[in-house]
Amino acid sequence: MSELNIGDSVIAHYKSGSYIGKILEDRNQFYLVEVLAVEKHPMQGDLHNPGKTEDVFFHERKALSHHEKANISKSAVKAFEGEIPEYEQSLRQAVDKLKERLNRKESEFNQKAFDKVVSLEKSYFNH
Repeated sequence: MSELNIGDSVIAHYKSGSYIGKILEDRNQFYLVEVLAVEKHPMQGDLHNPGKTEDVFFHERKALSHHEKANISKSAVKAFEGEIPEYEQSLRQAVDKLKERLNRKESEFNQKAFDKVVSLEKSYFNH
């Protein structure tokens, strides 16, 4: 495993989303990462019961915001090569990809998750 350093551009997997950012601090088993773009929007629903809609709390999961800082396990952080996309554009692409994926298969879970993403989309882009 190659050593990452403060200031390096990284792709970081956090909860069920993926983000492009920069390492701000090394915190033993974690890196403090500043979010600069969204690679993959978090899934909606109960992460402990994926695909379930009954007898679970169906969470609305927002993407981490631009410049938000998160402690992310070192094992979930990899070097990122390339140009970092603009945050809002990357968020829009990530939301569109998730909606597309949820529309591929008709199910109660996908419909509920799609509705949550549409609600999030309004809060993200109607400012």
